[in-house]
Amino acid sequence: MVTDLIPRRHLFGNPVRTAYKISPDGRFLSWVAPVEGVLNLWVGPAETPGIGTPVTADRGRGISQYSWTYEPDHLVYLQDADGDENHHVFAVDLSNLACRDLTPIPGIMADIAGISRFVRGSILVSINARDPRFHDLYRIDLRTGTRDLVEENPGFAGFVTDEHFRPRLALQLPSDGSSRALRRGPDGWEPWLDFSAEDARISGPDHLDAVGAFVFCRDSRGRDTAALTRVALSDGATTILAAHDEADIGFVLNDVETLEPLAYAINHQRVRWYPLDERVRGDFAFLDSREIGDWHLASRSEDDRFWVLSTESDIRPWRTYLYDRREQRLTDLGSVYPELDTAPLVPMRPVMIRSRDGLDLVSYLTRPRDAEAAGALVLLVHGGPWGRDGFGFNPLHQWLADRGYAALSVNFRASTGFGKAFLNAGDGEWGRRMDDDLLDAVAWAVDEGIADPARIAIMGGSYGGYATLAALARNPEVYACGIDIVGPANLETLVRTIPPYWEAMRAQLHRAIGDPDTEEGLALLRERSPVFMADRIRSPLLIAQGANDPRVRQDESDQMVAAMEAKGIPVTYLLFPDEGHGFVRPDNRLAFFAAAEAFLARHLGGRAEPLEADEAPGTSMKVMREG
Repeated sequence: MVTDLIPRRHLFGNPVRTAYKISPDGRFLSWVAPVEGVLNLWVGPAETPGIGTPVTADRGRGISQYSWTYEPDHLVYLQDADGDENHHVFAVDLSNLACRDLTPIPGIMADIAGISRFVRGSILVSINARDPRFHDLYRIDLRTGTRDLVEENPGFAGFVTDEHFRPRLALQLPSDGSSRALRRGPDGWEPWLDFSAEDARISGPDHLDAVGAFVFCRDSRGRDTAALTRVALSDGATTILAAHDEADIGFVLNDVETLEPLAYAINHQRVRWYPLDERVRGDFAFLDSREIGDWHLASRSEDDRFWVLSTESDIRPWRTYLYDRREQRLTDLGSVYPELDTAPLVPMRPVMIRSRDGLDLVSYLTRPRDAEAAGALVLLVHGGPWGRDGFGFNPLHQWLADRGYAALSVNFRASTGFGKAFLNAGDGEWGRRMDDDLLDAVAWAVDEGIADPARIAIMGGSYGGYATLAALARNPEVYACGIDIVGPANLETLVRTIPPYWEAMRAQLHRAIGDPDTEEGLALLRERSPVFMADRIRSPLLIAQGANDPRVRQDESDQMVAAMEAKGIPVTYLLFPDEGHGFVRPDNRLAFFAAAEAFLARHLGGRAEPLEADEAPGTSMKVMREG
């Protein structure tokens, strides 16, 4: 029996405590922690952060997304049913622990659109009850549940509201892939700011200032990377507040009173913060002088005295601190995964890989401890594709390195954060140049003596799952095996079955992938769909799918499995009846990673932790096919 491995449950099980937030008045801390194995909300005094009690009693899927409100003793949270993403908004009253569904309408998807210090007893919620494609805005009273319509949505992608819940801008996505901000005029909504199709995916309004005179935008017009700009609502006069040539403006820290930007971050190879205002320069200097790793502001009190910081490094899992700005004092709130604090974690290294056509691919490599010779490598492909990989604690990297594999994550073209040219270079390139970038990363790893060319796997979820299928079909000689998690196999059916509330962004999907309602677009979609190339796959494949996935429906995986079986090609197919676009229930995660670990060990020769009988007793995983 292998006994020196980091247990899977320490990497992929429930966190001990996570998602800390502070109440607006600074008196209480909240967090998410298990109750009988299910994640629930907890609250405790900020003065004694180690003491708290659960305030919800969910026994199903658990709670992860929540917020404090400005109504004393009220928190709100989102929850769906078994991964269907039809979220409802719930409120919990801390005075009596009563939980109420604020959006008790069958078949809808709701989201929290605004929580304001000026409308303290209500929240702003978006609901697609009238038309499943578009979300109307409602103001909901937290104590009574009374719901009042604020703005009907005639077909917009969304709204920008002020702190009084008044819609000031509407966002429109025309059929050419561009985007437009509309301003309220005397006769209704009228065009105001236009962003071309080349700019639209990284540009647009973010938020208004406190008095509603300006809107702050991320804006790549006239440049490659998105700048932070201030635009006057009166005449459109634009001022650039911050810009960086390496990367788009990322997180922005705003003043709690004026909502003016105080600092911004960019993420190229690593996250870097830049203060814009002297009022926070001392805070940044203090935090930079402490060995807390990269940090993110997760929550703050209304008076801005207290910040809750989520921190991490590549060899230390996420840890939370309460920062008292007045006293310049950090209080350690603990590790999300304390079992890993003494685990043999290994460093992650940022690397720059040059694509065959001259693009710089920011990538991240983690190797097994003391690795010197070329060995097995797992290429991890992120989802989206409009997302990115970053530096920091990565459970997948640590898991793979601990089992004896190098892990390589690549920000291929179409990844976000690196400017519009890099993002738009992925349009029309699913299964072609986006795949070439992955091939170039594999070649780099082989040339650098990191990867044994006979022992390379590819693995990813969502778009990463598609990339896995496409890579195995397009490059059957490169990969020893592949793992596809909720990945689309047929791009035509993917585009035709998007959730109705994605309707506003359909044009941007067509621009990136192909329009099935045109002859040229349909041909492109079919040409790039792995389901039609299944007969070319030669390497072992593991497919894992959530039955309730609204984005990549079960039919995508079913089609791929059927196509492979029709050609007599073995495939392993795992189905999770109570999951959606990914695996949330801890027993399901552990069951999946146990299966994935055994699969990789069988085909790459790495180490594997034996599956214990009590590791995932509540999993719903069904082995539909075993190749």
